[in-house]
Amino acid sequence: MANTITYAQKFLPLIDDIYKANAVTAGMDTTSRADFTGANEVKVLKVSTTGLGDYNRQTGYPKGDVTAAWETMQLSEERGKEISIDRMDNEEVLGMVFGTVTGNFMRDWVAPELDAYRFAKYASASGISAATPGTLDKDDILAAIDEAVRQFDADEVPLEGRKLFVSSDLKPALNQAVSRRWGSEGTISNVLAGYNEMPVIYVPKTRFYTAITLNDGSSKWGYEKASDAVEINFMLIHPSAVLQVEKFALPKIFTPDDNQEKDAWKFQFRLYHDAFVYENKQKGIYLHKKASA
Repeated sequence: MANTITYAQKFLPLIDDIYKANAVTAGMDTTSRADFTGANEVKVLKVSTTGLGDYNRQTGYPKGDVTAAWETMQLSEERGKEISIDRMDNEEVLGMVFGTVTGNFMRDWVAPELDAYRFAKYASASGISAATPGTLDKDDILAAIDEAVRQFDADEVPLEGRKLFVSSDLKPALNQAVSRRWGSEGTISNVLAGYNEMPVIYVPKTRFYTAITLNDGSSKWGYEKASDAVEINFMLIHPSAVLQVEKFALPKIFTPDDNQEKDAWKFQFRLYHDAFVYENKQKGIYLHKKASA
């Protein structure tokens, strides 16, 4: 059965726009990615050296060592979905049903799952910095964020590029913690969009857990909070500490004429992806989570 390439190329920009607008982790995608083409794993070279010593005029330079090791990253998540829409249903509304359904699918299912998976992966990584678990309110949230910044500074994480991800549940507390308002007459806003040169990105609480369970689709779809997971209050992340990989995320779109199963449009979406924390850059992630239930 042949794939209708023309339709796939036509729909791809729309799908990409929907994901970029709704996945809060999309801002940490990089243009320089590890090349997983033709394989499901890639090796990254980790290099470390020793520091300076005293120069001796008789013996010359102090000897130093270089350590080089290979860090293996292997893709583990392969997800998919098939959607069918009857030819008559599509034609009766001038072709809008198919585009609307596929768009809703990307917004309602793909983007949230990508975010939830990535945050859970980063929160569970070994070696990251973490605060003592607990609840936060307007009286202590800024102090908690300042401590995260202090830790980043102490670990010499680059200043430029830091991103502060905050649970949507804490948005009122964060807004109340800083007294300021701006806007024209009749339009007032006190939403904190940035803090000390860091963008504040609010994460829906349903995507902000320390662990998730990916359902296999037989009886339940998508993902859910893992039984041993707790909610995340906020995470401070430097994008250079993580690698977000999508080996392929292209749709297959079959017209009713190509679909041999039934007289319907068929949309197949397959996503092969993963997210990683570089072993030498674990301190580029700071986690503040709620206490265990």
